[in-house]
Amino acid sequence: MKSICKIVALCFMLLPMISLAQHQCNIIAEINHENKTISVVQELTFFNQTNDTLNNIVLNDWMNAYGDKNSEIGKRFADEFERGFHLASEKERGRTENITILNEEKSFLTWERDENSADVIQIRLREKLFPNEKIKILLTYSVKIPSGQFTKYGYDDNGKIYLKDWFLSPARYENHGFVKNNNHNLDDITNAVCDYELHVTTTQNLEAFSDLDEVKSEVINNQKKYHFSGKNRLAFKLLIGTKNEFESFKNEKIEVVTNFRDERVDDIQRAIVIDKIANWVQEKLGNYPNQKIVVAKADYERNPFYGLNQLPAFIAPFPDQFLYEIKFLKTYLNNYIHSTINLNPRNDNWIYDGIQVYLMMKYIDEFHPGTAMMGNVAKLKIFRGYNLVSLDFNGQYSYFYMLMARKNLDQPLNMPKDKLIKFNEKIASKYRAGLSLKYLNEYSENGLVDKIIPEFYSLNLKQQSVSSDFEQLLKQNSTKKIDWFFDKIINSRETFDYKFDMVSKTNDSIRFRLKNKTETHVPIPIYGTKKKEIVFKKWIDALPKDSIYTISKNNADKIIINYKNEVPEFNLRNNWRSLKGFRLSNRPIKFIFFKDLEDPNYNQIVYIPTLEFNLYDGFYPGMRFHNKTILDKPFIFDVNPSYSTKTQKLTGRGTIFFNQFNRDSNLYHIRYLLNGHYLHYAPEAAYIKLMPAIYFRIRPDDYRDNKTQNIIVKQTIIDREKSDFTTEENTENYSVFSAKYYNGRTEITNHYNFLTETQFAKDFGKLQGEIQYRKLFNNNRQLNVRLFAGTFLYNNTKSSFFDFGLDRPTDYLFESEYLGRSESTGLFSQQSIVSDGFFKSVFETRFANRWMATTNISCNIWNWIEVYSDFGAFKNKDIPTKFVYGSGIRLNLVTDYFELYLPVHSSNGWEVGQQNYGEKIRFIITFNPEALVTLFTRKWF
Repeated sequence: MKSICKIVALCFMLLPMISLAQHQCNIIAEINHENKTISVVQELTFFNQTNDTLNNIVLNDWMNAYGDKNSEIGKRFADEFERGFHLASEKERGRTENITILNEEKSFLTWERDENSADVIQIRLREKLFPNEKIKILLTYSVKIPSGQFTKYGYDDNGKIYLKDWFLSPARYENHGFVKNNNHNLDDITNAVCDYELHVTTTQNLEAFSDLDEVKSEVINNQKKYHFSGKNRLAFKLLIGTKNEFESFKNEKIEVVTNFRDERVDDIQRAIVIDKIANWVQEKLGNYPNQKIVVAKADYERNPFYGLNQLPAFIAPFPDQFLYEIKFLKTYLNNYIHSTINLNPRNDNWIYDGIQVYLMMKYIDEFHPGTAMMGNVAKLKIFRGYNLVSLDFNGQYSYFYMLMARKNLDQPLNMPKDKLIKFNEKIASKYRAGLSLKYLNEYSENGLVDKIIPEFYSLNLKQQSVSSDFEQLLKQNSTKKIDWFFDKIINSRETFDYKFDMVSKTNDSIRFRLKNKTETHVPIPIYGTKKKEIVFKKWIDALPKDSIYTISKNNADKIIINYKNEVPEFNLRNNWRSLKGFRLSNRPIKFIFFKDLEDPNYNQIVYIPTLEFNLYDGFYPGMRFHNKTILDKPFIFDVNPSYSTKTQKLTGRGTIFFNQFNRDSNLYHIRYLLNGHYLHYAPEAAYIKLMPAIYFRIRPDDYRDNKTQNIIVKQTIIDREKSDFTTEENTENYSVFSAKYYNGRTEITNHYNFLTETQFAKDFGKLQGEIQYRKLFNNNRQLNVRLFAGTFLYNNTKSSFFDFGLDRPTDYLFESEYLGRSESTGLFSQQSIVSDGFFKSVFETRFANRWMATTNISCNIWNWIEVYSDFGAFKNKDIPTKFVYGSGIRLNLVTDYFELYLPVHSSNGWEVGQQNYGEKIRFIITFNPEALVTLFTRKWF
């Protein structure tokens, strides 16, 4: 108790005079590098600046999020398929512990964590806090620093520490209540403005850096002590590193402290770039209110410039200084804006993103006009003609947004940040916000956005603001009516698509009528060009039905909607009409060697060599032709003729399908498909498969929910040549109708799916179902359970070809990627497919023509090494029900893609000791590139 009193006395002596402007916070933090902990003594003077009487106050405690695998941040990692946090050891986690809270009279105050907001604490006051009153509170607690591997915030293997949102900070108050947001690893903590005094103690061989102002540093008893200070701050950063890790660049306006380096850019070049960016940003936004700003390398790594960061270094499409400049600009702008604009960063995130991306586009236009999206690659002759490399640098923003819009996965800009799917949060919504501000600025024709951004910035330096303040400033200063901008752009996910419904011309004028294909009315620009030079531009504000517009021709030879792509339009392929003597009804065909961005002026056909393999065709090289571009299209064709080296015959496959996207329905995607194969299924025996199908995809209202529902209705028509190597009779030609329903949800810690299917053919009818469940427990043990049951509704076949397979189904619908589907011996017969009974051991009776029920279970014993057990029962006509089991070792290298099964014991006895054990091993392997790509993209969509 005496020690507590000493701490209390010490803290009160350190406190400066209290200002009535906002909250004041004095923090004494002692870092223990060995234990990765911080002992904190903190005094908070909480000033009630509201018009409400408060009975409690709320503090953000975001460091506590790292203490539990099932916290909100833990669930976020699981949603996005990040395994590291769940598998981490206890010492790698972070938390806030041993919290004690006293009031000014040294009386203990009770506090609690809300059931739904474990990352905030609520302090109950002994007396009501009236408006314009303040209360002084003393807090003592311990912070366990997490490993930086999860979020870049925390400690690294070299003993360096980067801390953000690590202490108890007062939460923002708005709309008669405190904002209680959980830590979702989004850098959107909602703090109130506060004055900070920070006293840090660290080891002598390390230095502390902060965006707070350094008041004093000294060495006492082999420890280094720092005093930092800052006024009117929403938050601050604390970095502990080596002496030379951070460098300072200072001009007459601001000091920039950074460890953001590039070995290919020397000190002088860095200094020039940083000075240039610091001056330009201050010119466009306004004076930075603090003396210095910290730009850490980890800040960029958390939010890189997607596209630039994916390019291999050996390609070197941009000069080194340009790459450094753009990366630094992005990070500098992000830190500058989030340190000064005082909005709710979760609910009003689009304003932060919009200003950042808008200014980045203006920077490129001003300092690097004409730069291509792929830089110097556009100059190589081999890539000329590709839209991907010739598109201007700022053009990529529209394509990244449209990537999601075409998939029907885009979300409204005003949606809270924690509700956005990862690709939207990191890329698409961010880019659309900037594009939308650019659209509004172009439409205003008087630099509206350029004028309002610094005004809004200045407002935020004076007061806490809300998104409606930004809206009001825009409307007050616009000479045009701009309600559509908020109704149709910001608060909506509606799309826009205009086309010419009629165009006629005279020597002096052009008459045209526009069709709004989506019925969403926003202003649209009309251009006239002559030899690609703009000769006129006119904004069309509204589209009354059947309205005809007349514009002076100005010698234009082409009239184009949205030529500069100011409007984030859904489809640019129907936007132009020729004014010459004749007009081609279709765009010319353009053959390209690999997938490109969509070019609105051509019908692009991609051709690419292919090489595949199966046992009966051998290697079969081919040439694939398709019209897929990076953006999804309504109509797709994909044909792949090939040559079988083993049979010396032509083979191949092809697909055509039409996508129907329903933007306002849970049934958001319908695909109409026709698929065909011609390959060999046995030596010297080919099959033809023709499959018309309809796919229905259903999603929940919450796009972040990884739940998927699919309904598939299809007719599979098979024509097989007879083969001397197969024993099935009367199975050459058949047709099967099937209807399948799938319902599943996949995350790192939990996975389930339910699948049921019914099949009808001339000689048989089936009903079958399957349930899979996978659970990763807190002790990092993983349990996998699969249940299968199927029965024949009728069965008049004379072959086992259509029966349920206990260990290796025949795949009579030719849906599985068997390397040797007709093999009964040898390596290719050991390939296993997750279907029907899915036993790994082989028994004398391998098929069932009445019913089958099986269970497959596995559990890991160390990393990817698991034990498995199979249990099942099945019934054949005129034969008693048979029960079987099997068990062994599963090497789960990549789940569902690359696995090995080593049988140990089964109904056959001890299989390990039996002859030819190598022939009993089973494997799962997937070569399908599209299936493998989902391993890397699933966290984004």
